[in-house]
Amino acid sequence: MEKIVVVTGANSGIGLALCHRLLSEDGQLRLCLACRNMKRAEAARAALLVTHSGARVDLLHLDVGSVQSVLSAAEELKARYHRVDFLYLNAGIMPNPTVDIRAFFKGLFSRNVINMFATAEGLLTQQDQLNSDGLQEVFATNLFGHFLLIRELEPLLCQPGHTSRLVWTSSSNARRSAFSIQDIQHRCGKEPYSSSKYASDMLSMALNKHKNEQGLFSSVVCPGLVMTNLTYGILPSFFWTLIMPFMWLIRIFTNTFTLTPYNGAEALHWLFLQKPESLDPRAKYHSLTSGLGTNYTEPRRMDLDDEMTEVFFSKLLELEREVRRNLSKKTADSEHYQQYLNEIQ
Repeated sequence: MEKIVVVTGANSGIGLALCHRLLSEDGQLRLCLACRNMKRAEAARAALLVTHSGARVDLLHLDVGSVQSVLSAAEELKARYHRVDFLYLNAGIMPNPTVDIRAFFKGLFSRNVINMFATAEGLLTQQDQLNSDGLQEVFATNLFGHFLLIRELEPLLCQPGHTSRLVWTSSSNARRSAFSIQDIQHRCGKEPYSSSKYASDMLSMALNKHKNEQGLFSSVVCPGLVMTNLTYGILPSFFWTLIMPFMWLIRIFTNTFTLTPYNGAEALHWLFLQKPESLDPRAKYHSLTSGLGTNYTEPRRMDLDDEMTEVFFSKLLELEREVRRNLSKKTADSEHYQQYLNEIQ
């Protein structure tokens, strides 16, 4: 039986590398690239077909930062497929990153250099903003849009006698200290990316608690330090030119510097081969690369609080209800306005 795999943010970086690896593993699967930019999605599909000429690769327009786009994409998926075996929740943004240059150079020549690069703790902040749905942009894109997509796709993910999988691309930057249960969208803070990734860790655990009995299992992955468009956007290009040789040198002494998207996708690919019942719902599965270039996966226990996770899940459900009410009101207002225009013409 062919597997149906949907990957968000599949047009570049870790998402595209994962798609290459999945097709190399199972050429019979049906792969759906769910992307915001369809030109880049077309280019990604063409690249995949160069090396996997017989592959079945579908495209889907999906902007996880837009509620309407998520709902439309979910309807399209339900029309195309009778189930989804794997949903890789990979799309994410880090808008307007700001680096504390003084802290960067201080850390560069300290014994804390590896942790600084691996987690960006005390180094990196972002400037967030509201999107058209009235949600914080990073929260909406990195977390809530994916949550809403899962909720919409439950008929395809939760089927009697069938097991489906969710795999979240989290981060070593996911820190409990950046998240506030009183401010789940991170409206008041300066680390929305870290907050959203920690939130995805909590949501994965909550989904396992509430959905495992329905055959839906969720896992979290940390790809390590990977050089992607998101990473390159953190510092000016000349900085990367200066420090990349240094980073390749550091890689000899640490396994978290995966550096390439192919290496970063290791744990995502590894999970594709595992039985969900054997996995630890409290573990984050890390992509690691040895100094000799060997890739492997290692589970590490996440810093999660059961009670806070449940409160967070309840808050997401309430926010979902609020967002749906607002969308229904906008739709009704738009229909009434159109009816008024028709009457006066």
